[in-house]
Amino acid sequence: MTTFRVGVFATIRDEHGRVLLCHRTDCDWWNQPGGGLESGETPWQGVVREVREECGLEVAVERLAGVYSWAPKKDEIIFSFVCRVTGGTLGTSDEADDARYFAPDAFLPNTFPEHVSRIRGALRDEPATLLRVPSGPSSREIAQGERRAP
Repeated sequence: MTTFRVGVFATIRDEHGRVLLCHRTDCDWWNQPGGGLESGETPWQGVVREVREECGLEVAVERLAGVYSWAPKKDEIIFSFVCRVTGGTLGTSDEADDARYFAPDAFLPNTFPEHVSRIRGALRDEPATLLRVPSGPSSREIAQGERRAP
């Protein structure tokens, strides 16, 4: 039996159209708030929980922006949601030592490329959900490679 990893990530904009990114504590990379789905929760419940845990914000899911799969290379599926802030206070956590908003054309160079791609897909003004097979390495592969580097 194959076990799939399921990830859930949020594209969250502020009133100026900037996008929220979190700086990871385990590597020097910025990413969308999100993470792994836990047993017994739906993807939309998971993304709400992940955002709260990572950066202290309460969010509501507005729509599913995309579904990404690396199959057949690996058994991982990512759900990308567009969310809006409904409460909470932006802060840090064990997983994110910084969280702030960036203009969509001003992401830092150490922002995971797959997250930039998902954000760009989410910012399209189309109601259709994107279905994509990413071509580059996943953020997990990039982060693991950085931790192994001397």
